Amino acid sequence: MLEILCVVDDDKIFTYLLKRIIEKAKIAREIIFFENGREAMDYLTSHKEDALKLPQLILLDINMPILDGWQFLNEYGKLKPDVPQPISICMMSSSSEMEDYDRAMDSGYVMDYLQKPVQIPSLKDVTERVLSFLGQK
Repeated sequence: MLEILCVVDDDKIFTYLLKRIIEKAKIAREIIFFENGREAMDYLTSHKEDALKLPQLILLDINMPILDGWQFLNEYGKLKPDVPQPISICMMSSSSEMEDYDRAMDSGYVMDYLQKPVQIPSLKDVTERVLSFLGQK
């Protein structure tokens, strides 16, 4: 089980349903939600030296106001060298465009790309890969 899972998405209905899915699947002890990439980046920046407050996995939407998923990835790239532990990022989108998938996977920061609506099996698969990568399986 992940200690902290971060969800960055502005769709309140989707995040409500995703929270229920995560709780039902027992994927994370704590879930933190942000409505845009700026809020999430501010959180990561303010806690970058405290590994206990950093998520092991970020579920990141592409289309959001203020700072979208692509802009978040650019900002994260600047922050990543200062973060004491690896943070896995999984993009989520209702877009089925291969261009979005390729762009996410080519970013160098994204481990997977899930199409909305997110299903329990795909979420569990991503979580198991993160835990395996961290040596916590």
